[in-house]
Amino acid sequence: MASGAVANAPPAGGGTDVSLEEPKKMTREDWRKKKELEEQRKLGNAPAEVDEEGKDINPHIPQYISSVPWYIDPSKRPTLKHQRPQPEKQKQYNSSGDWYKRGVQEHAVATRYRKGACENCGALTHKKKDCMERPRKVGAKYTGMNIAPDEHVQPQLMFDYDGKRDRWNGYNPEEHMKIVEEYSKVDLAKRTLKAQKLQEELASGKLEQVNSPRHQWGEEESNSQTERDHNSEDEDEDKYADDIDMPGQNFDSKRRITVRNLRIREDIAKYLRNLDPNSAYYDPKTRAMRENPYANTGKNPDEVGYAGDNFVRYTGDTISMAQTQLFAWEAYDKGSEVHLQADPTKLELLYKSFKVKKEDFKAQQKESILEKYGGQEHLDAPPPELLLAQTEDYVEYSRHGTVIKGQEKAIACSKYEEDVKINNHTCIWGSYWKEGKWGYKCCHSFVKYSYCTGEAGKEIANTEASLMEEQPEDEEHMTKPKTLMEIHQEKQKEKKKKKHKKSSNSDSEGEEKKKQEKLKKALNAEEARLLHIKEIMQLDERKRPYNSQYETREPTEEEMEAYRMKRQRPDDPMASFLGQ
Repeated sequence: MASGAVANAPPAGGGTDVSLEEPKKMTREDWRKKKELEEQRKLGNAPAEVDEEGKDINPHIPQYISSVPWYIDPSKRPTLKHQRPQPEKQKQYNSSGDWYKRGVQEHAVATRYRKGACENCGALTHKKKDCMERPRKVGAKYTGMNIAPDEHVQPQLMFDYDGKRDRWNGYNPEEHMKIVEEYSKVDLAKRTLKAQKLQEELASGKLEQVNSPRHQWGEEESNSQTERDHNSEDEDEDKYADDIDMPGQNFDSKRRITVRNLRIREDIAKYLRNLDPNSAYYDPKTRAMRENPYANTGKNPDEVGYAGDNFVRYTGDTISMAQTQLFAWEAYDKGSEVHLQADPTKLELLYKSFKVKKEDFKAQQKESILEKYGGQEHLDAPPPELLLAQTEDYVEYSRHGTVIKGQEKAIACSKYEEDVKINNHTCIWGSYWKEGKWGYKCCHSFVKYSYCTGEAGKEIANTEASLMEEQPEDEEHMTKPKTLMEIHQEKQKEKKKKKHKKSSNSDSEGEEKKKQEKLKKALNAEEARLLHIKEIMQLDERKRPYNSQYETREPTEEEMEAYRMKRQRPDDPMASFLGQ
């Protein structure tokens, strides 16, 4: 019993009123009354249940939502507080009126340099590398003068969903008053100018003529223009805003009738002009078709009704307008106060004078260069059509390259004489080649200015060639007998040659032995190198040594031969037998 009493006792330090006792079981009668009350509340006959905060609980909410767990709420009353956002877990956002501070702190300006401030301007809110002021020759740290005011310490603002997307947040409405004041000054200037004009007209007597009897008896046309001027000056431009037609409709401001502008039936949509999917691309988002839809149909762009947006963009006065605008920008950069929309006439006259001066300058520059260096004769060349020999003559060729219709194209001639046959020759010089010599093909003659001998010359040349081949054999048989002195000298020469061959053979044998020894050493070194590489490759990459002490020199012939002998060739069928 003692253990049970201890188990049911409240926890020590009873600072909290929450009891961990389970709710008592309801009797059958209490359960029935509770269900009847719920039915009456759902029908609206009984008042709704109230939670802790005095808010009504919807009777149609299920019990597992409205009931609070017994280990959380000691009162066990149904409530929706645990379903609502908990205030301690909610993020605190700034209001819509909060924004970053602008400018600098004007009320407190330092008079001496402070430790930790910017070395350039002396402000305490940034360092030298973040300073936006012009770098001083001697910083404020050393001069202690002209200390810049400190910037505001910007707050850490945190906005909600709407605050982040509020485009007017941080806007100062007082800035709009500057625009209002500017317009009021312009309006005041207009009124003073109008009053001056009226005084001048009164002084000159123009208004008296308007009120004269001649004007009343029918001469209204002469002074109607002055009345229009006065009326137009009195009325503001904004008064005529209602009379402007909206795009896509005509709006009559007098009768308040809207008339829709129907599309002309002859108009064709851009994407319906050419149904070929490989034709010009139509962008549905911008409704633009830049290329010509009739490009592959063979139609002339000037004859079709629509040739693409680029055709409209780069034809007519568009190019000249773009050139004028470019000239206006360049002139403004150089100090001329011109504007395409403000002073179009002034800009046009200035552009024309600029083009004339530019052409004169180019002509003058060209004349000065020609006078100094010459070369006028090279500029007086025929037109390029004649230089390239391009004409409109129609020539039709067959499959084999022969001309069917028209005149065959003439072969371009060089500055040298061609096909000139001299001295009765039927072929030109250089048509025959034999043994490094040029000649005539018609007679096989190698003399340039010789007379042609025809077939007889060919026969003579062939017989001479055959005799030249037989002549060495005859010379061998026709040699003179040698004397005893000549025979003795030849024997002495042969003995010297034999001695020289023996000594050279002995030297070559010694060199071969040295080469073999060097090759053996190179093979041993190559085997050692391959074993070292194999051991290194088995190590971990992080434990491999670096090649810092690696000797870089040109390999010898024996080392290259050893490398070739020991090199592994995977495509060699005998590669597996190399190590045996």
